Amino acid sequence: MRELLNKLRRYEIEIRKAITSQMHGNFHSIFKGSGLEFDDVRAYQYGDDIRTVDWNVTAKGHGTFVKTFKEEKEQTVFFILDLSGSQEIGSPGRQKIDIGKEICGVLTLSAVKESSQVGLIGFTDQRELYIKPAKGLKHAYQIVTRLFEHQTSSRKTDLNKALAFTLNLIKRRSVVILISDFIDQDYWKNLKALSKKHDLVIIHLFDDRESKLPRLGIIPLYDKETGKTHWINTSSPAFRQKLQETFGQNQEELQQFCKKHQVNYLSINTQENYVPMLIRLFKLRNKTKVKSA
Repeated sequence: MRELLNKLRRYEIEIRKAITSQMHGNFHSIFKGSGLEFDDVRAYQYGDDIRTVDWNVTAKGHGTFVKTFKEEKEQTVFFILDLSGSQEIGSPGRQKIDIGKEICGVLTLSAVKESSQVGLIGFTDQRELYIKPAKGLKHAYQIVTRLFEHQTSSRKTDLNKALAFTLNLIKRRSVVILISDFIDQDYWKNLKALSKKHDLVIIHLFDDRESKLPRLGIIPLYDKETGKTHWINTSSPAFRQKLQETFGQNQEELQQFCKKHQVNYLSINTQENYVPMLIRLFKLRNKTKVKSA
């Protein structure tokens, strides 16, 4: 566990340095979102980000003024993590479940550094793990430890039920980071409700095996959620085309949903270095919040 924590701390520092070095003024936060609110205006100073100029006040002709912002004292970040059997796809140590847990750990460390409260919900077709929001590094270490030591009681997925539980549980507007492979159906209504109620970020995990199985002929494939084994001809053109189409359609629907409902979306391949991708995501979030302020 010590080695894991050291790894997550290195990643967290890398992300924070990259965000801070690229942003200006007060916009150094990784989790700018629901906790960012307008505070006041002040005279423009050399080096201020031009995107923070308050053009309405400036137009009055008394000089150039910029908006200033402050963080709400009680910003909450909630991680909603898929722990179902379909997450156990990928190479050893790089399965979707491994990457999902690491991302939760890295961003939890980042959130507590910003004095945010952090909570966690782990789900399969039932609630597997719930940690109430709290502050502090000790709490972050507790989240990481419990998450990596947790043994699931179910292998199945019910994303819709997890979203319903989240909607009922989190009353105050929060930053909600939903991490899953989204291999499920009939969850769009609750996902839409979650995007309206909270500042939602979707992280879509996938592995090449889901769309590009090697040509191995007829082999047994074990479904970790149902516990059943199916014999599949992996060399069949029809099977390979269906595999790619199913994955592509699922990803396209999710991307279109996020675009329509202004949800931050990030897809991560288990074989990729996710740190630069998280950096790009949170740089985008900072810029978006500045423009909309």
